[in-house]
Amino acid sequence: MLGQSLTLSAPILDRAPVLSDYRNYSSATDSFNFQPYNYLLTPSERYGGFINLKAELSDNINLRTRMVYQHRGSTTIAAPLPLFIGPDAGNGNLLDTISIDASNPYNPFGVTLSSGADGTPANYSTVRRRFVEGGPRTFTQSVDTMTMAATLDGSFDVGSRTWYWDVNGIYGSNNAHQTFTGNLNAAKLAQALGPVGNCTGECVPFNIFGGAGSITQAMLDYVTFDEHDRSTQELWDATANLSGELFDLPGGAVAFAVGYEHRDQRASYTPDPIITAGLGADVPTSPAAGSFNVDEVYGEIRIPILADVPFFQKLELDGAVRHSNYSSFGSNTTFTASGLWKPVKDLLFRGGYAESLRAPSIGELYAGRSRTDATIDDPCTSAAGGAFQTNATVRANCIANGVPADGSYAEPTGGQLGIFSQGSTALKPETAKTWTLGGVYSPSWARGNYATTLSLEVNYYNISLKNAIDSVPASLTLSRCAYEADPVSCAAISRTGSGSVAGINGVLQNLNAIKTDGIDASFNYRSPVISNGTIGLNVNAAWLFKYNVEPPADLNAPTQKYAGTERGSPDQAYPKFKANATLDWSTPGYGASFTGRYISGVDERDGEHSLGRTFYGDIQLYISPAWMDHRTRLTFGVNNLFDQDPPACFTCDSANFDPTTYDVPGQFGYLRLTYKM
Repeated sequence: MLGQSLTLSAPILDRAPVLSDYRNYSSATDSFNFQPYNYLLTPSERYGGFINLKAELSDNINLRTRMVYQHRGSTTIAAPLPLFIGPDAGNGNLLDTISIDASNPYNPFGVTLSSGADGTPANYSTVRRRFVEGGPRTFTQSVDTMTMAATLDGSFDVGSRTWYWDVNGIYGSNNAHQTFTGNLNAAKLAQALGPVGNCTGECVPFNIFGGAGSITQAMLDYVTFDEHDRSTQELWDATANLSGELFDLPGGAVAFAVGYEHRDQRASYTPDPIITAGLGADVPTSPAAGSFNVDEVYGEIRIPILADVPFFQKLELDGAVRHSNYSSFGSNTTFTASGLWKPVKDLLFRGGYAESLRAPSIGELYAGRSRTDATIDDPCTSAAGGAFQTNATVRANCIANGVPADGSYAEPTGGQLGIFSQGSTALKPETAKTWTLGGVYSPSWARGNYATTLSLEVNYYNISLKNAIDSVPASLTLSRCAYEADPVSCAAISRTGSGSVAGINGVLQNLNAIKTDGIDASFNYRSPVISNGTIGLNVNAAWLFKYNVEPPADLNAPTQKYAGTERGSPDQAYPKFKANATLDWSTPGYGASFTGRYISGVDERDGEHSLGRTFYGDIQLYISPAWMDHRTRLTFGVNNLFDQDPPACFTCDSANFDPTTYDVPGQFGYLRLTYKM
């Protein structure tokens, strides 16, 4: 602000602020802590209904219909609006062009603070304030989802065999309306901060300088509005299938299935007209609409080669092929093959190879331009943690990217920068190849005296994915521009005249290859009846050996090895080992169970911090009265019985922990009543 970075010593509520009320700003002590305001669990209410009807049109033809409806009402809350105005604000809309007139009664500087938008020299960088008087941002959703389906199925004889057919039609729709309370109209704010002579009628001069509590209700009423957005999704789907047996082999009948599917999908997003006009103060979004259709044909075959002979209790091969023709990108064919060998009754081995495809979604193809804010450090800053002052290469590259040579750009590290994302119709599908190998051991000698169920299953997987749809990480874009002067990265960064980052382009692309492998294992045991009940133990474990993200060659970036790390921005942990086990005692009338959940420790990618190993315990009890024929069951449970806090995360964006991997702090109790008809 006029060559200084200032903040109030204390809020000024009973008068207009003056220069002596301000002191130098410190990012370490004066930044706003927004995280306590944000909901991590979303309150919601749901209700719905369904109807199933079946009509036997003849001895071998049936008509089945189904309709499902669900309504969801939910509310999310975020911290009060970050109100940033001025040429370095980085909003990408009218807020970046606002000037604060000298006649504004709350302007303590005695001169007009010009953004430079009118051609006069800009004399201030940005005014930043949390809009606490407007309260937390509240987003209320009302969502209606409906699915209607009809199936005509039947059978007919081919020689001595019976073949089965079905024809299906599905229509689905999702209509969502969202009301956002706490947004601000940038055009009205510009008028309320402009020449006081132009602030007439309903306009009330706005006090942006007085600190928390200085914005009056009259000021709020003039500049705020309720934002109303809506989105729609529709699906039309038609399928036809035929299956049956062809001929016999020593292991059984060779079976097949063939089918055809046509699918139409469309979606739209319509933001509030004020948002469409670029006049909102929260994250900007744009209208979007799009559709695609696909035609697919497939075939599957099962070949049981041998059965019930020495060393070949069962030997079977399976294969499948699917050809898809998408209106959005063209055609693709995938294959799957697998085999199963059961040398003895108690032991089974299986392995397989599968190709898969994930087409770009409508949002990935057609989403309009929008902004997200992420915690990213700019290497070009002269502040502590930046490399401008200490690295000559960085200094030269940053100057070429628009940073002033005098080192005056000193944005503190640890702040948030705006990333502008958008869909792209040039996207290709993600494709993957998966290899699996596993086995199941279920000893017959244990069944009867020792167990009713006893099995151990172990499976190895190896997945290689190409053309992963993502945007180049903004931190990588900044780093490659600053350290390597990469022209593509530098072109993706927009800076203001002062060197501040106005935005980073994050358009979706087919970027990375992902390679991962690991082992999944499960153990199941159920005892014989003991005192009218049984004891059960179920254990599931997963070992992650590798999760590597390989950027495209033209980025000249290293492979990112995520196994055993916390990604941070976006929050996602990749523990090398996870396990859960449930021990239960069950009778027809009552029962109890305890579940333990274990997550191994991970290292944050800042090289300094780590998230320790974590164990959660859950308990559940139920009763099912005999006098109601055990049709009714009342269940009581507590998750996180020991009130285990999640490990602290220093690089996570959404909170000081990773909510995608760990439980929200605190215990969760529930009651559930069920009745079987």
